[in-house]
Amino acid sequence: MAFCGNCGTQVQDGVKFCPKCGAEIGAAPAQQQPAQQPTAAVSSPAKSESQDAQDNKVMAVLAYILFFVPLLTGAHKTSPFAKYHTNQGTVLFIGTIAWSIAYSIVTAIFSAILLGTGAWRLWSVITTILGLLWFVPAALCVLGIVNAAAGKLKPLPFIGKITIIK
Repeated sequence: MAFCGNCGTQVQDGVKFCPKCGAEIGAAPAQQQPAQQPTAAVSSPAKSESQDAQDNKVMAVLAYILFFVPLLTGAHKTSPFAKYHTNQGTVLFIGTIAWSIAYSIVTAIFSAILLGTGAWRLWSVITTILGLLWFVPAALCVLGIVNAAAGKLKPLPFIGKITIIK
């Protein structure tokens, strides 16, 4: 059984004209088909982006905990959502390593200068303040996990514009 491309009425096979509207059965579907294709093409990218975010939330969250997991699995190559969060997690990891090195150097310098002079109270205040700055990468990690779990492509403060994984 065939259907009329103009009105949708079911018609018998071999019938050339629709008994309801009179449209030609063979020609009408060819004329309407191009008009329907752009509509489907326009709506599918938005759906595929949200579907990509939904399908890759686990990899995006893992990118902030163990940044190398999406890199090893190749998820960053197949999913723009996973790639974005893998980049954010990698930049956060590199920034945390840099902060760790800077923290170690600064505390060693202050330790050598202040403890040698007996100013251990000043040394403890400075190292406490520097130690509290460890909450910044921890807060950025939590913020990244929350954004990934919510399906958002929101950049992290301070490091969000840095791109390593292209």
